Amino acid sequence: MVEKIKKNDFIEIGFKGTSNGEIFDTTNPEEAKEIGIEADVKPIIASVGNEMVLKGLDENLEDKEVGKKYSIHLTPDKAFGPRNPQMIKTIPIKVFTEKNLNPQPGMVFQLDQSLVRIISVSGGRVMADFNNPLAGKEVDYEFKINKIISDNKEKINALQDFFFRQRFEFELRDKKVIFKDDKIKPIIDVFNKKFKEMTGLEFEVSEKQDKVEEEKPKEKKQENKVDNSKQQ
Repeated sequence: MVEKIKKNDFIEIGFKGTSNGEIFDTTNPEEAKEIGIEADVKPIIASVGNEMVLKGLDENLEDKEVGKKYSIHLTPDKAFGPRNPQMIKTIPIKVFTEKNLNPQPGMVFQLDQSLVRIISVSGGRVMADFNNPLAGKEVDYEFKINKIISDNKEKINALQDFFFRQRFEFELRDKKVIFKDDKIKPIIDVFNKKFKEMTGLEFEVSEKQDKVEEEKPKEKKQENKVDNSKQQ
């Protein structure tokens, strides 16, 4: 029987993104080396219909077959958006030099969690483009869905990688996912509803054990009082 993908399915997907024939993103380690990506590159796990991959690619995943190769062409509105002239800014050169960066025209830097392309440098000022390098461009994707993920631990770790950018320890109890680190409780409170829609599981943070232990002695004292009254 042919497996077809539906919304909220967790899938392992491999892909290659190109613009004007040049690769800009890939899950293939050999292709990644060709474009200078040295990180650990491999197929990713994502939930369909929840924009865990590029919007235009995400919208094309439903009803696709596992193991079959596909290709799509995306216009800027479905890819990295149009270019925004307001994202071109003139900033003091000291913003770069304080970070030990020497800006020159054509260079691309990671600055304040954004990619910045240097347009010009003059008189202690730098004209920088904060638009995504692929903004305003049409792109093409080749992709293949390798398999549907059924293991809940794999699903939860995929959510952690995407939404938290790190992994926290957890355990599964029936239909509940219980995290042990209470510092992420505010995050779980925000995402719980969305995560439940995606996985069918409840997400929560376990209460500290010392609160439970504090209640036990109180119960014993009350029992002693009852026993004393009986003796009288």
